[in-house]
Amino acid sequence: MTLDYITVETEGAVTIVTLARESARNAINEDMLQEIEDVFRKPPKGTRSFVLAAKGAHFCAGLDLREHYDKDRTPIEFMTMCQAWHRTFDVIQFSGIPVIAALQGAVVGGGLELAAATHVRIAEEGTFFALPEGQRGIFTGGGATVRVARIVTPARMVDMMLSARTYNTQTGLDLGLCHEIVGPGQALVKAKALAAQVATHPPTTNFAIVTGIARINDMSTTDGLFAEGLLAMAVQTNPDIRDRLEAFFSKKTKRLEPDAE
Repeated sequence: MTLDYITVETEGAVTIVTLARESARNAINEDMLQEIEDVFRKPPKGTRSFVLAAKGAHFCAGLDLREHYDKDRTPIEFMTMCQAWHRTFDVIQFSGIPVIAALQGAVVGGGLELAAATHVRIAEEGTFFALPEGQRGIFTGGGATVRVARIVTPARMVDMMLSARTYNTQTGLDLGLCHEIVGPGQALVKAKALAAQVATHPPTTNFAIVTGIARINDMSTTDGLFAEGLLAMAVQTNPDIRDRLEAFFSKKTKRLEPDAE
């Protein structure tokens, strides 16, 4: 596979996908989007977790507006492009393989839509989040009305788009846009360590966690409880977990402790 806009490397069972369009703040054009979809749809053999990172000072500035302007797409062409974004981010969220994002700098517009499709987001101090589409006279098309609105609430997303309000790292943590804040240059280190830990979990367990919870959230209470039972049935009766239960019974597993303040 020839890659011009991302890099892909493996460290054991962890595959690191890095946005590599630093000169454009990692803005996503059509070819870059296709490369992202291809690697998440057909990951390197043995991949049990992903890290999604970016080169340079910024994670992703969103849609490549220069390409959008130059192509002057018809309505149908633009709708087709939106569907490509939806398809790509669905693969990231629902492939069954956990994705840990390492964030820094701008996580803006389509960059926030991309980050919201990942499962755990680790942000360096100085990371900021925004949906400035209203200011630019455009509308989100990569899934923010589904993924970002569910994180921050629809009312807050409306405010983000109308006001071009920028959230700093701490506010992003408080709202759920990221899950942990680390020091400068540490997001990738922490994301790799977490991905390596996650890769040791039984694949069936990881699959249930990253594909089931979001879908159950779309269901009625009755349907959701039934679906949860089906997932639990598949996971808890999997022979792969018996050695883990035996380790727990024999107190060989690490005791859970609260995180240090």
